[in-house]
Formats: sequence, C-alpha cells, structure tokens
Amino acid sequence: MRIISYNVNGIRAAVKKGFTDWLKTNPADVICLQETKATQDDIDVKQFEALGFHHHWFSAQKKGYSGVAVFSKIKPDKVAYGCGFPGSDDEGRVIQLDFGDTRLINAYFPSGTSGDERQQFKYVWLKDFHGYLDKLKKKHPKLILCGDYNIAHNEIDIHDPKGNKNSSGFLPAEREWMTQFLASGWIDTFRVFHPEPHRYSWWSQRFPSVRLNNKGWRIDYITVTEPLRKNLKDADIFPDVKHSDHCPVYLEIKA
Repeated sequence: MRIISYNVNGIRAAVKKGFTDWLKTNPADVICLQETKATQDDIDVKQFEALGFHHHWFSAQKKGYSGVAVFSKIKPDKVAYGCGFPGSDDEGRVIQLDFGDTRLINAYFPSGTSGDERQQFKYVWLKDFHGYLDKLKKKHPKLILCGDYNIAHNEIDIHDPKGNKNSSGFLPAEREWMTQFLASGWIDTFRVFHPEPHRYSWWSQRFPSVRLNNKGWRIDYITVTEPLRKNLKDADIFPDVKHSDHCPVYLEIKA
C-alpha cells in the first residue's frame, strides 16, 4: 500500500494549480488530505471517481475551514467520521478507515499560530487525542496516523530552530508532546529511511524566496504503531509537488 499525506490548503485552490493532473500520475493508492476547506458538494468529485478513487470527506461545520478527506483506490472495509470530541469533530479534523486489520487515521492537528486561545485548544486537543489513540491501540494494534501535525519535532526538522524557539509549532511543550507520543509506541516513518537534515514539508507563504531557498519546517508525518515496523518499505517527502504551501509526504508499507 502506497500512502500519501498532503495538506492541500484548500482543495479547490489545489485543483486550479494542477492537483487533478498530479493524481493522474498515480502517486499513491491512498491519499489523505488535510485542510480541504470544502465539502464534497463544493467540488466536482467525478474527476476523482474517473481516476478510480473512492472518496470520503469529513468537513468542518464552518464553511471554508479545516476539513479532511481520503481518496483511495482500495475500498475500505469501514469508515469512521471524527473521534468523539465535539470541538474537534465540529472542525472536521479526523477521519478513520479500516483496511483489513489495519486502521488508517487521517488527522489535521490544530494550529496555535492565531493566538493564545487556539494554542490552549491545541494543547488540550493533543492531550485528548493521545489518550484516544492509546485506547484505540488496544482494539486496533496496527494503526497508521497520517496528517499535518503542526509540530516540528526536533531541530533537524526546522530550518531556523533558534529563531523559532518561541513560535507555535516549535514550542517546548509541543515538542515534548511529540517525544512522548513517539515513545509510547509510534514510529516516525520518514526518519526510519531518512536521517539527513534539510528535509521539510511546509514553507511560509509570506515570502516567495522561503520555499525557493528551502527555509521550511517538517510538520507533516505518517507515523505507525510498533506492530507495523516490519512492514515498512519506503518513505519520502516530495517538495517538487506544489499545489499548496505544504507538499506530500509518502509511505510505502506492506499492509
């Protein structure tokens, strides 16, 4: 199974930038999208169906905000919408699909960049979500968690760690959450295959030169639980795919 996680920063905008043509290149079997900023009714889904994709959407109640979707050439055995947290589910942040005995979770973690209130929401969400995943692991030991985590874990994951030490997404408490999360039985699949620096998945849009000069952050991940370690085949990041301020991250796994 080839999996991609991709924050498209608005699927309608991404389509205008060639997203559908990219899908025609068959980049993966399962494509997990975050920040769709749309409902299924807002876009012509026949273009995706024509390429052989089943599609499942979980959108925010607020129009043009947040939202996740999964396009899959493999029909899932089950789809679950949300994770039972009203604040999170209202914002369309989590969708889950079962493929055999493996559960794939596509999540759009909150950002805290807009102020203290959202930063506190993020901390509560992280705590609650980790607890939710711990319980879920008991029922589904084989889990794959795709998404925009909105956290750069280590200094290697950000171009300017000193300059961003007080920036949301690289705050000590967020990084510590990530450390504890990985220590609880999750694997950062990209780092299994790529220990090298300067590999990022998001670049600020404030200055065009930022992406050109690769001054980015690695905040998009595909993590898996320990029982899937032996199934990992490859992982990568595709910075040359440019429909968004993020780029796709990739995992190939024997599921």
